[in-house]
Amino acid sequence: MASMIASPNLSFSGNRNGRNGRRLNDTTHRCRSIKAMRVEKSLEELYCVKVEKKVSPERLAELGVSRWSVWKTGKCKFPWDWQVDQLVYIEEGEVRVVPEGSQRYMQFLAGDLVRYPKWFEADLYFNGPYQERYSFRAYGDDY
Repeated sequence: MASMIASPNLSFSGNRNGRNGRRLNDTTHRCRSIKAMRVEKSLEELYCVKVEKKVSPERLAELGVSRWSVWKTGKCKFPWDWQVDQLVYIEEGEVRVVPEGSQRYMQFLAGDLVRYPKWFEADLYFNGPYQERYSFRAYGDDY
């Protein structure tokens, strides 16, 4: 999901005369003001992190999530780097993921299915009890 940030209006300065020295009418002058916009990619898109929100029980059964390994923690923060692709289903709590060198973060909640790519590095912030099920994936395995 891309977000858009609007920059202030830009106006062109200069005289209000046309090329031949005649004065331009007010309508022409008003049309010379433009708005500049910049489209910014989401962190998920920039770092190739794939997310499915509020995953259905059917989807969980299709993936065999109940057979995946379980990992739990409490309130804490630590750096992490993924040596392989990892698919994570969050069962309880939430995590803020701050990619290395970024001021922005991604937030994932219970019910989210997240695929972290190999070589991704980030700081993980857990605000309370957290539990996930995880599965390591080979490159190219779809989920």
